[in-house]
Amino acid sequence: MHSATYDPQTVTFVITLLLKPGCEQAFLDLLAPVLDAMRHEPTFVDAVLHRDPENPRRFMLYETWASLDDVVQVQMHRDYRQAYWDGLPALLAEDRQVQVWQPMRGDFVR
Repeated sequence: MHSATYDPQTVTFVITLLLKPGCEQAFLDLLAPVLDAMRHEPTFVDAVLHRDPENPRRFMLYETWASLDDVVQVQMHRDYRQAYWDGLPALLAEDRQVQVWQPMRGDFVR
């Protein structure tokens, strides 16, 4: 096990999404290429996709980046995100919820 401390400029986004019935696979198909591409970005730290075990239409995405400014000014405008941004509204049962957090410490088995 090891632990990590974070630079004060590091930022974590906790994004909660509730999908319309039957839209789960379409959502995953839109999101997968974004996750695959963003892990190669120089300011990317990590991302974890979660699914609510009590509601399979509810997802939570946890993304950590080295710089809020980079996310807002650069990452949100990457071409590989466009299909996701275009397709997401039709899949959502309600507006997504986005929270911004400052990570302080991480503990990991690997």
